[in-house]
Amino acid sequence: MQKKLTITLDSQVYEELHRVIGRGRISQFVEDLVRPHVLGKDMDAAYRAMSQDEEREAEALEWAEATLGDVS
Repeated sequence: MQKKLTITLDSQVYEELHRVIGRGRISQFVEDLVRPHVLGKDMDAAYRAMSQDEEREAEALEWAEATLGDVS
C-alpha cells in the first residue's frame, strides 16, 4: 500500500530532481534513498541486492557519468 507525502524543497533542488531523475521517477528515487534508513535493513545486504539489479546499475552508471560533466 502506498501513501502520498508532500515535502518542501528549494526550487533549485526541485528543478534538478526533474532534470536528473526525470518526471515520474522522483518518488521511487526518494523511497530508495530513505528505505534503508527507516526499515533497519542490513546496509551490506541492501547494497548487494541493488548491485545485482542490472537495470538499476546501468541507470546508476549513466547518471554518474552524466553528473561527472557537471562537476568539471
